[in-house]
Amino acid sequence: MINLDFLNPAENNNVLEQEEANEYMENLSVPTFEIPLVHNPVEFLKHQTHAAEQCRLSIVHGTTTLAFKFKHGVIVCVDSRATSGTYIASQTVKKVIEINPYLLGTMAGGAADCSYWERELGRRCRLYELRNKERISVAAASKLLCNMVYAYKGMGLSMGTMVCGWDKKGPGLYYVDNDGTRLEGDLFSVGSGSTFAYGILDSGFKYDMTPEEAYDLGRRAIYHATFRDSASGGIVSCYHVKQDGWTLISRTNVKELHYKYQDEPKAPLV
Repeated sequence: MINLDFLNPAENNNVLEQEEANEYMENLSVPTFEIPLVHNPVEFLKHQTHAAEQCRLSIVHGTTTLAFKFKHGVIVCVDSRATSGTYIASQTVKKVIEINPYLLGTMAGGAADCSYWERELGRRCRLYELRNKERISVAAASKLLCNMVYAYKGMGLSMGTMVCGWDKKGPGLYYVDNDGTRLEGDLFSVGSGSTFAYGILDSGFKYDMTPEEAYDLGRRAIYHATFRDSASGGIVSCYHVKQDGWTLISRTNVKELHYKYQDEPKAPLV
């Protein structure tokens, strides 16, 4: 272990001169962040900056998340790719945040923002249970999240999330974003690949689907989004929220889904 006591000359008589201490600190090897494995990382990352006055860093986000209500509950499907511009930072991000056994939240936008605020939502939901001796409703949980992020509106948060769950009124699904927008609905898709996912969902959704048909529809929508959106990919995670709580149905690599769906007959082009 390196002894750095000598870096404070006022408290230690046997110290180096301040100039020598400064030189030592400049040459001291410190941990650094991983950088892209390219020939010139500086040039590679220049596309992420711009000349805006308030923010010198412009990160382009990308993901595909979706959720829909049907006869047997709520289906939640997400991909697992994290991107920073054209750089794929991770293929294994868990974009479903398990708030409690009856509530799920999804991540789209800034991973740190979504993770922090939904974990804070989980803490407040637990406090609600302790104070009121009953589970919080999906509507109240989404309102809590909405109120929390609205206090920081315009301060640079990046978050587009869905709060899904089951309460005394049955299945619930709400969309909440970083501006404090809160919408109740039966079907949402959020992220850069959502337009592709909506195409599959709108053409295949039926309220009285069987659970197996709903799982396949969710996975199929995420797969087609990852196939056409470079910012989406990795693993497709599928959850089913029922009266007795949520269940993780599957985690499937999109490569496996590609080989599964590629041989299926396609609709003729008009």
